[in-house]
Amino acid sequence: MTELAGIDAVLASARPRAVGALLRYFRDLDRAEEAFQEASLRALRNWPQNGPPRDAVAWLVMVGRNAALDAVRRDSRNRPLPPDEAISDLDDAEAGIAERIDNSHYRDDVLRLLFICCHPDLPATQQIALALRIVSGLTVKEIARAFLVSESAMEQRITRAKRLVAAADVPFEAPGAVERSERLAAVTAMVYLLFNEGYSASGGTAHIRAALCDEAIRLARILLRLFPAEPEIMGLAALCLLQHARTPARLDATGEIVLLEDQDRSLWNRETIAEGHALVEKALRHRRPGPYQLQAAIAGVHAHAARPEDTGWDEIDRLYALLERVQPSPVVTLNRAVAVAKLRGPEAGLAMIEPLAGALGGYFHFFGVKGAFLMQAGRADEARAAFDRAIALAHTPQEAAHIRLYLDRLLKDSQPA
Repeated sequence: MTELAGIDAVLASARPRAVGALLRYFRDLDRAEEAFQEASLRALRNWPQNGPPRDAVAWLVMVGRNAALDAVRRDSRNRPLPPDEAISDLDDAEAGIAERIDNSHYRDDVLRLLFICCHPDLPATQQIALALRIVSGLTVKEIARAFLVSESAMEQRITRAKRLVAAADVPFEAPGAVERSERLAAVTAMVYLLFNEGYSASGGTAHIRAALCDEAIRLARILLRLFPAEPEIMGLAALCLLQHARTPARLDATGEIVLLEDQDRSLWNRETIAEGHALVEKALRHRRPGPYQLQAAIAGVHAHAARPEDTGWDEIDRLYALLERVQPSPVVTLNRAVAVAKLRGPEAGLAMIEPLAGALGGYFHFFGVKGAFLMQAGRADEARAAFDRAIALAHTPQEAAHIRLYLDRLLKDSQPA
């Protein structure tokens, strides 16, 4: 890693705590963000010569705070701007501020920042966009590319989100226990929505999608440090890790989707899988199973199988049955039907998903699964109709192309020998 790359990694890691602390000082998202950017620029100028400080976050908070105050004074013409060297040549001054800004403050600052991005008045898309901009530091251009919208449209989306937060008069005090409990679910949902945006084939290039997954995992790890004994946070982190471990095998050389059973499992990241497994086991020992823990456990069963035929479908069926009780959903039942079909045949799977037709009539995956079951049962005409409907509902060219592979197989099988 080059020196500048190392500094960039330190800045990215420090960003949530530094921006959160600056937000506590200035009670303004734009000013806190600008202060951090100015501090980062000065770090890039000073750290290569002087070396990074012992406490990078405290350094960035102090420099950013001073720079922002100087900007306020300059704008108000109350006093002249002090010379740059008086601000940026800090020597060991960060040690003093580090004693005043302790880890408990940082913890509250990060929580406050995440809670603000997950304000209930914001739509989910704006929550994610705001978190990517404020917490993660992605540029508007990068976020726009990830969501397949224009840069100007994304700029407007983020601006609207900031205005809503400002109009809501969000308190900037340290979040209390009740608020943490009530809004932690919203924070974890935002992180998982961000991960899904990256994991699905709906946004940008494969590189951009992987970057979104990486950022969601980083945020999940921050939450895990803030709530080290919360099993659902362990489950969230484990789920993201276990899913992301399969990324190198999910697309072929042409960018087409490769189903789980057809993936080259030697490409899966075993180190990431091991970390995910450890978190799942630790979470389940609390005996308070939640949706993220159960989904992570299911992903862990898949990751444990060296070959598709080694998959423990009975265990997956059991876990989905528990998930149906914890978080009832037609999509959960649809996923469980795949395990049921593996254990008891396609007709059993079809019987299980038939009642879901009304609730999932506009869902791409419902018709993809139905078509696969029908094809396995030898009901080619019905399978073709289901696959046609799936193509009509596909969100991406990759999803449509994958269904066409099934249609080509049906066409080939229907040809006379």
